[in-house]
Amino acid sequence: MKQQMQQNKIEWKEVEIGELLDYEQPGKYIIEGEILKEKIKSSVPVLTANKSFILGYTEEKEGIYNNPPVILFDDFTTDTKFVDFKFKVKSSAMKLLRPKSKDINLKFVFLMMKGIQLNFSTHKRYYLSVYRKRNILMPFSNGKPDIKEQKRIVKILDDTWKLNEGGEKIESLFDEYLRTLFYEMFYNKGFEIKGFLDVFNITTGKLDSNAMEENGRYPFFTCSQETFKINAPAFDCEALLLAGNNASAKYSVKYYKGKFNAYQRTYVLTLKKGGDFRYMHFVLTNKLKELQRKSIGTNTKYLTLGILKTLDIPLPPLPLQQKFARIVEQVEKMKETINKTKQNSEELFNSLVSKAFRGEL
Repeated sequence: MKQQMQQNKIEWKEVEIGELLDYEQPGKYIIEGEILKEKIKSSVPVLTANKSFILGYTEEKEGIYNNPPVILFDDFTTDTKFVDFKFKVKSSAMKLLRPKSKDINLKFVFLMMKGIQLNFSTHKRYYLSVYRKRNILMPFSNGKPDIKEQKRIVKILDDTWKLNEGGEKIESLFDEYLRTLFYEMFYNKGFEIKGFLDVFNITTGKLDSNAMEENGRYPFFTCSQETFKINAPAFDCEALLLAGNNASAKYSVKYYKGKFNAYQRTYVLTLKKGGDFRYMHFVLTNKLKELQRKSIGTNTKYLTLGILKTLDIPLPPLPLQQKFARIVEQVEKMKETINKTKQNSEELFNSLVSKAFRGEL
């Protein structure tokens, strides 16, 4: 069983788009006659790769692209469209992109391409000269692209579209994905398990809750992780801030880097050698329920140093921590987008995929 898990281990590799996709010139699919405004039973859409997308319809029977799905790539603006139906096109100013093998999920590549930023101020064709040489990250297992992992990520984003304003359900999907990925990357792999004090240096905040100021310059964190302002920063570092007491015993942990101060019952955690803050933030966040069960007190619940000492911290090699941390960071950006943008499904989806896995997954 262990050998099988190792064989199926996911590795993320940078791959040039040109190594994943074949391209086709659109010449034989260009409409010859007039574009109809209204769709009728026998017509097919006439497409462009820019924002207009469906320009109209045609009843022409020849030169129809009938092998979807395909990516339409605008050669001048680098706009892309994922198309899963038959069509014709308006002009030759585009490329038609298809996967080179069955191990490549075209929609996954399409979504990853959303994170590529180009300065296309110069009027020229970009795909062959620049774009296809750009890298995206692709999940591999056993030396080839992992189609199952690609499909899983695509499903998350497709579910986002379908759920529309179901923000909580979307976050649940992302959280489940991260937990599953954490299990696959680190569980039962023989990595070190360290004690809490072997991983963290612990200090506490310096001020009480009356220290906040109306026009302060620096963050001041309380045990509820509300942020106020203060003019007396006691810390200038990268740290995790863990609530030390809470009336409801619902604790929180926050990552921060810079100048700040904190309530005196807030634990300020800095890392000893061999740790990544973002990885550790995920680990501690997923141990908050354990801390809730172990906390003491009647009216107000407390976390003591003795309770923290009971926590075990998995400590895989630093490069693996950093790889997982990059994935977590990107997913958190996506969740943040969901929380801020709930106007309609199209706006939500476009905002999400434009940030999705931006060269970090």
